Amino acid sequence: MDYIKFQYLSLPEIIAYQEKKMAETLAYVNSCSPFYRELFDRQKIDISKIKKLEDLRLLPVTTKQDIQLRNRDFLCVPETKILDYVTTSGTLGEPVTFADTENDLRRLSMSEHLSYEIAGCSPSDIFQLMVTIDRCFMAGNASFLGSLKFGSGIIRVGNGIPELQWNTIKRIHPTALICVPSFLLKLIDFAQVHHIDYRNSSIKRAICVGESVRTNDHKYNILGEKIHTLWPELSMNVNYASTEMQSSFNECIKECGAHHKPNLTIVEFLDDNNRPVKTDEPGEITITTLDVEGMPLIRFKTGDLCYRFEEPCSCGRNTLRLGPILGRKGQMIKYKGTTLYPASLYDILENIPEVNNYIVEVYTNTIGTDGIRILIGSTNSGEIFIKYIKDLFRSRIRVAPDIVIEPIELIAKKQMPPTSRKLIKFFDYRESKE
Repeated sequence: MDYIKFQYLSLPEIIAYQEKKMAETLAYVNSCSPFYRELFDRQKIDISKIKKLEDLRLLPVTTKQDIQLRNRDFLCVPETKILDYVTTSGTLGEPVTFADTENDLRRLSMSEHLSYEIAGCSPSDIFQLMVTIDRCFMAGNASFLGSLKFGSGIIRVGNGIPELQWNTIKRIHPTALICVPSFLLKLIDFAQVHHIDYRNSSIKRAICVGESVRTNDHKYNILGEKIHTLWPELSMNVNYASTEMQSSFNECIKECGAHHKPNLTIVEFLDDNNRPVKTDEPGEITITTLDVEGMPLIRFKTGDLCYRFEEPCSCGRNTLRLGPILGRKGQMIKYKGTTLYPASLYDILENIPEVNNYIVEVYTNTIGTDGIRILIGSTNSGEIFIKYIKDLFRSRIRVAPDIVIEPIELIAKKQMPPTSRKLIKFFDYRESKE
């Protein structure tokens, strides 16, 4: 199968392929996965009756807690077939281990090859990798393997250190960055301070991981607008991925949602009761992996909530697209009667010039409800500044969290503890979570 041309097939052709692969996957896990074999047997599930995509609803979902409690029982191959071990970031709990076989690594390289192709890149591009490739992190390795399959060059600089990033750009002239988009602001700031003509550099594109730069109507959000205002020549394409699904979704050149790769996963959008949501409602991204050999998953609820777009894209692909992630189900905050997700707090903080960095802390207060404390790194610690921030929160989300001003350097250290692979802006100290 030509997996690039596959994106342009008609929906009936895509569905027929997925249903064939779904049957193969169910037979495989029933035979090889201790977890799913036991689950199907216990619930008396006859997988031969799961023929259509809609029939997946007859199966129970798989949760992060299932994988945490039964991690090794998801493994479908002997350890001698495992070539690479990766771990989740542990955003909503303890990290869990995933094991990749040679076939899984080939699949991962195919996924990111598709990401580059969807984003409008070409083999003549040179990518500068600004996320870590070590610490058992799948994303960096996926980017590297994808570039090898794509036939492009890649520079494995890793995260942070703007000076090193710019020195590398000046020496090797990469054309695209793979980065967390908020780091672009640090690159721009360093360039401005050191008189680097970044707008006329070799960089033309950024593949943005870990954060979105767009709203649900495909316009720039506050972060995206700040980057675009400072660097209008830079194209930005959002990539959404998770370790568990071992693949990703990526925006095309039309920048109107991240395209699904239906040859690699089946995706559903579910509510809290595991029922499909309507097209105009946000749902939890739920993935069934296809052609994963080491640790395949059936109806895995990622915890990420978003809207979806099902109409054909003007780029010619017929695959559905994801909107920006609204938040994680486990990160939902009920604060003074208002339901919030961290992203809504980030949007406000990113638009305050005197806020250099920040951390959002959620805790259980003395009356047993959610409390929010925001630690802000800033040189301005005056009461007028704090009142201004609280008033801004009230005008945007109707409630004002507690604000604490701390040294910028201290916030930076808290955001990037020694064991972390990526910037942490949200800390959940609640005694119990929904």
